[in-house]
Amino acid sequence: MKKMDYQNVKGTQDYLGEAAVVRRTIRRTLEDVFIQYGCKPLETPILNYTELMASKYGGGAEILEEMYTLTDRGERELALRYDLTIPFAKVVAMNPTVRMPYKRYEIGKVFRDGPVKEGRFREFTQCDVDIAGVDSQLAEAELMSMALDAFDRLDMNVVIQYNNRKLLVGMLEAFGVEEERTNQVVLVLDKFEKVGMKAVLTELGGLGLSPGILEKIEAFLTDEANTSFRFLETFVEKSELVRQGLSELEELETYLEALGIKGKCVFNPFLARGLEIYTGTIYEIFLADGSIQSSIGSGGRYDNAIAGLMKTDQKFPTVGLSFGLDVIYAAMSKSTEKQETSGLDYYIIPLGTPKEALLVASEYRKRGLNVELELGNRKLGKALDKANKEGIRNAVIVGEEEVRKNQVKIKEMESGEERVESFDF
Repeated sequence: MKKMDYQNVKGTQDYLGEAAVVRRTIRRTLEDVFIQYGCKPLETPILNYTELMASKYGGGAEILEEMYTLTDRGERELALRYDLTIPFAKVVAMNPTVRMPYKRYEIGKVFRDGPVKEGRFREFTQCDVDIAGVDSQLAEAELMSMALDAFDRLDMNVVIQYNNRKLLVGMLEAFGVEEERTNQVVLVLDKFEKVGMKAVLTELGGLGLSPGILEKIEAFLTDEANTSFRFLETFVEKSELVRQGLSELEELETYLEALGIKGKCVFNPFLARGLEIYTGTIYEIFLADGSIQSSIGSGGRYDNAIAGLMKTDQKFPTVGLSFGLDVIYAAMSKSTEKQETSGLDYYIIPLGTPKEALLVASEYRKRGLNVELELGNRKLGKALDKANKEGIRNAVIVGEEEVRKNQVKIKEMESGEERVESFDF
């Protein structure tokens, strides 16, 4: 029989040992912050009907091209979820009695058949918070504050860039861009910081925009005053959306200033976030040192998704924030060479005393301690070497002499100090 050539599917990855420990730490840290902000947990299925995931209130054309689809034995058209946002909107639509505001978090796997690069895979883990039922920019301010708290706990220095889709779309309206081309233009503008002015203008020209409109867009992108609200107010008369967008941004900034986090939040008037779902404030989170170019978190307001899925005129203002666990892990791995740590309090080493060592491990676990029992019959030297390499705090030696004296010997690995503790065998 031919030996199977084992390999992972492209865009998927295994995480062993310290990598899995670091990822668990990220997940737990984020979850602790979510809970501290009053968010409730939610679990949704990975499998969904294709019709739901392909909704116009979903990820938009670019993401839908990356959606994994399949059929079950009943020949139903199914899709793997590509984010946690539409499953959340579906939950609210299916449960009309949910009390508003509804603040939920979910941490789970999502799937996109897209390009693979550093920190970006085809199977990846998202950590999302969404707030439904809040019109005010208070919701955005709370999520931005939450993001800064979370990254502070992870010891990561970040900057949040933010904009407003109403403002952006209104500016394009003021420049004369036709409504049916707006989403295409937004998708191109979303690439501005990555590909530069020349590439953006070339692609916009390919959409059939007139030279006059291209000149106005170029002037806007290059104007040094484009981050000034006073400059943007000059376009209010040409577009009601510009007025609405500016009003929301001004409200948001009063909250950011009150929280003392304005210095970590930067207004970027051409941040676009390509997803068509967004209707208001949008934001992306970047490492301050730029060591990874991709955003490590993002989100925004999407007021039409839930009502659209429910086919109702009832309003469900909603805002969300998504953390990419994989890109956060990639950033943390890149920043420092972390010493391996096990998270264990005690490592029990039996020396010809398996039954007694088992009793010691059991007793320590009852005390709420994290304990590993040596099961491989290592000699003392090799066992202590393992404890050192894995960053275990204490080794507990259970030898025949210790058992006779009703005691165990505890070695503090970092200092090398030893002490004896009574134990009733």
